Amino acid sequence: MALNLLHANDRPGKYPQSWYAATATPGVHYPSLSGGVRADVCIVGAGYTGLSAALHLAEAGRSVVLLDAQRVGFGASGRNGGQLGSGQRQDQEALEKMVGQQDATHLWALGEEAKDLVKSLIAKHQIDCHLKPGVAWTAESARDVRHLHDYGHHLQDRYGYDQIEILDQDACHAMCPSPAYKGGILDHGAGHLHPLNFALGLARAATAAGAQIYERSEVFAIEDGPQVEVRTGEGTVRADHLILACNGYLGGLNEQVAARVMPINNFVAATEPLGDAAAQVLARDVAVADSKFVVNYFRLSHDKRLLFGGGESYGYRFPSDIAAKVRGPMSEIFPHLRDVKIDYAWGGTLGITMKRLPYLARVSPRILSASGYSGHGVGTATHAGRLMAEAVAGQSDGFNTMARIPTTPFPGGARMRSPLLVLAMTWFSLRDRLGV
Repeated sequence: MALNLLHANDRPGKYPQSWYAATATPGVHYPSLSGGVRADVCIVGAGYTGLSAALHLAEAGRSVVLLDAQRVGFGASGRNGGQLGSGQRQDQEALEKMVGQQDATHLWALGEEAKDLVKSLIAKHQIDCHLKPGVAWTAESARDVRHLHDYGHHLQDRYGYDQIEILDQDACHAMCPSPAYKGGILDHGAGHLHPLNFALGLARAATAAGAQIYERSEVFAIEDGPQVEVRTGEGTVRADHLILACNGYLGGLNEQVAARVMPINNFVAATEPLGDAAAQVLARDVAVADSKFVVNYFRLSHDKRLLFGGGESYGYRFPSDIAAKVRGPMSEIFPHLRDVKIDYAWGGTLGITMKRLPYLARVSPRILSASGYSGHGVGTATHAGRLMAEAVAGQSDGFNTMARIPTTPFPGGARMRSPLLVLAMTWFSLRDRLGV
């Protein structure tokens, strides 16, 4: 029997013991679905994608039922590094080669639209999620520094993006005093936030607009016909349209999507408050992601903790000691924090694709899906929700551009994905450590 990631690593109906959950604005406990309901649109998954789709559909006057097997923001949307990045997960130079300049330019514009959407939703709905500007990309080798500097100039010259600050080694160390980094770029147009509070704020906005949210309502079966019928343990939703917004927690609900989106785990730790010593980690209140294949990402919380994401996981179960898993890479970047107290450590499941770009698809005339954000989901997932809401209304230009991104299935299908993941992550980890 396949491992069910909805239940494998977490307590039923409980958020992980994360710093985000500990500091979240108290959320509403939504009821479980019981009996039969009818809606224009049924959405499965109450992360950024599903919440954004529900909000935009409800604001457009559609009746919406949103189902989640656990809680609002339970998955990657409530556990991630909180970085709101520019563009897409792949850089523009890679996209230009992959899809051509015209679509690459459109994808850049959609990425900027995604950032603007998140910022505007936070402002419009007064979501208290500590949104702040600035995400830096840092490099550990001279080769990677050159690449980042060249890419910063590329964004300036070809896309007219004037938010990039080029960081030489001195400027990088003045921002982030880690001895590991030799330079990088700082994107002032990107940002960082409290991800669970953002999800909870979207939920409040969606319900205020008329959407119905049901928690602890795991979907076991979907029947596609003249209407879509979605069945949970205690209820049924019949709808004209279905949106799958499950990302890494899709399971077996749709084979087409499951073949192209692989769930993987990532881990985050929050140190004790660092006080004045926080300046020895980051002298500027920005988020950081580095150039390693298994990316290290970090920022300071509003109470001056280091929130550090890193560590590899081979297989789908969380390690027994997540703090130790994260402490390893954290100590490589900040040796002086080798013995710092870690107050919170948690894992999360996200969805990746072969090309590290999202998979948006019309899997039937009535069913849309968006997932596979590959670690770039704060903006992209929120935006994908709006694109699917627009597509339901017949306005499909943005959705179709994203759906044209070439997305190939993982070899061997779902049964081979976990062994392939182990092999791939082992190889890339070795490559990183050898500097190949």
